[in-house]
Amino acid sequence: MTEGKLNELFSAHGAVTSAKIIMDQYSGNSKGFGFIEMKERSDADKAISDLNGKNILNREMKVNIAKPKTNNWN
Repeated sequence: MTEGKLNELFSAHGAVTSAKIIMDQYSGNSKGFGFIEMKERSDADKAISDLNGKNILNREMKVNIAKPKTNNWN
């Protein structure tokens, strides 16, 4: 998967403002997840509904709204 292909996949559901695949800083390999920002929330909801669980490149996609990273040190 490339960021361009990820953008293309989500663009079928609405305007994508950014697509980012997260890479391991040491190996340079993908960590297996990324982030998509869409212009409209309704388009994002449709993309989630249509793409969550779909098999893309022999991997099941998990698509949901990103949640803030939590601090588990407390």
